[in-house]
Amino acid sequence: MTEEGSTTSTSIPTIVLVTGPSGAGRSTAVKALEDLGYEVIDNLPLSLLPRLLDGPPPGRPLALGIDVRNRDFGTNALIETIDQLARNPELTSQVLYMDAGEEELVRRYSETRRRHPLAPAGPPLAGIAAEKELLTPVRARADVLIDTTGMSPHDAKAEVERWFGTAEGGKLGVTLHSFSYKRGLPRGMDIVMDCRFLRNPHWEESLRKLDGRDAAVADYVAADPRFAAFFSQVKALIDLLLPAHKDEGKAHLSIGFGCTGGQHRSVAMTEQMAQALAQDGWHVSKRHRELERRMVHGSKEHAV
Repeated sequence: MTEEGSTTSTSIPTIVLVTGPSGAGRSTAVKALEDLGYEVIDNLPLSLLPRLLDGPPPGRPLALGIDVRNRDFGTNALIETIDQLARNPELTSQVLYMDAGEEELVRRYSETRRRHPLAPAGPPLAGIAAEKELLTPVRARADVLIDTTGMSPHDAKAEVERWFGTAEGGKLGVTLHSFSYKRGLPRGMDIVMDCRFLRNPHWEESLRKLDGRDAAVADYVAADPRFAAFFSQVKALIDLLLPAHKDEGKAHLSIGFGCTGGQHRSVAMTEQMAQALAQDGWHVSKRHRELERRMVHGSKEHAV
């Protein structure tokens, strides 16, 4: 979200697209946003969204619930909608993606004895796997990702409230992203830092298949003589900017750390920065784009 001059986010129409696999908490998120004062439209056909936006600006923030049961749902259509909203200077848009692990979703379907919309005549697992694959490109476009695995509906509602509560009543939400420059910048970054000058664990055989969440990789990256000064100065910059953005009325800030493969240096930097900001009391979410892609696709390839 971008504000110019003295304009705050309260004067710009706000739209939150809420999506994610069935059973992961999308309905809970939509209800939580409604309680926060959002005008909610659930299961709006994507083809009707342009007509909605062509009308008078909404008097309050708008939340749109979208899933595979929408009448004209399509992955490409949803991504195009996300991109169109992001390009529109007349409004602020975010994608809230509610997710959960496959085992968790299977358990929830078993408890409720519901049929999965993509496998109405078969076991829920088949539908869950198909839906997760279908939504993978959308998940990669998420501004806020909430994994509800192990959460009760109350916990999930509280998490949504922490992210989307008013600036006066809550904290600024910060999302830290690691990514590979080979695949381009993640969408919607406010700040991006390049970690490619740090020494690369890829060239150490014992570290190549690990990632920056592993202590051995983190220690290797931190041992670079330039790391301490880099981390300290980036942290000081973020410490300066976060209160300023909060005072401006911004509810969310996205900060990216990139390296060549998105596996080692950027991940290590993201992990350490997230820990430092959380210790300072900020509400922090982490996204490791390339690691998430490999987890979904089962890829064993590792870029340099």
